[in-house]
Amino acid sequence: MKKQFIALMFAVLPAFALAQAALEYPNDHVDIDLADKAALQDGARTFANYCMGCHSAKFQRYERVAKDLGISEELMMDNLVFTGAKIGDHMKIGMQPNDAKVWFGAAPPDLTLVARVRGTDWLYTYLRTFYEDPTRPYGVNNKVFPNVGMPNVLVGLQGRQVIGCKQVQVVEHGKKQYDPLTGAPITHEACDQLTVVPKTGALTEAEFDQKIHNLVTFLAYSANPVKLESQRIGVYVLLYLAFFFVFAYLLKREYWKDVH
Repeated sequence: MKKQFIALMFAVLPAFALAQAALEYPNDHVDIDLADKAALQDGARTFANYCMGCHSAKFQRYERVAKDLGISEELMMDNLVFTGAKIGDHMKIGMQPNDAKVWFGAAPPDLTLVARVRGTDWLYTYLRTFYEDPTRPYGVNNKVFPNVGMPNVLVGLQGRQVIGCKQVQVVEHGKKQYDPLTGAPITHEACDQLTVVPKTGALTEAEFDQKIHNLVTFLAYSANPVKLESQRIGVYVLLYLAFFFVFAYLLKREYWKDVH
């Protein structure tokens, strides 16, 4: 009986996994270019102005960020440092963990490595899917992270986002459907869609998406500041190995040519 129960549990585990996958909100893909200095600079500005009120990046230093992103130290100190920190200090915040637990229920996590932990697609989708929910303590919820315990600090840029009805294009088997006669997209009304209330945000939808893209680009850089340098060195290493292989092969052939 015990063996049968164990076998039954293993049999239903895949079903639970599929059910969980079906409940997860699909992530939008975002292309990250760590060589895009303009995107990195804008992302750093957004992070400093909107995120560092609660979240630190304590494994980064202001000086390193300024150097990597092509920002002068004077500009960095005037526009991105608000805590009285020095240019060589780590990017910490003034909020004390004990105070944060009282205000939010838990201390907000450090975001230095969040792009490694969550992934850039998750971050990009998460930051764009806050919506109004009066049942939550801060009046907002999130499609990617249900019952999230943080306010939507970017609402002033995006505007008030609500759950509403709108026409969406029919997609079957991953392909968008079009009318075979007119070529027009086939749509249907869906009432679980995120909709931004017009004229409630400072940015258009495209501008806000670009702002989040830049923020995620900065977080991806923060999680691995040496990625581009590692890739550059990796190319030289591979070229060296390829060059060395030719001489190693010729030497091997010379040593073994008389061996029968």
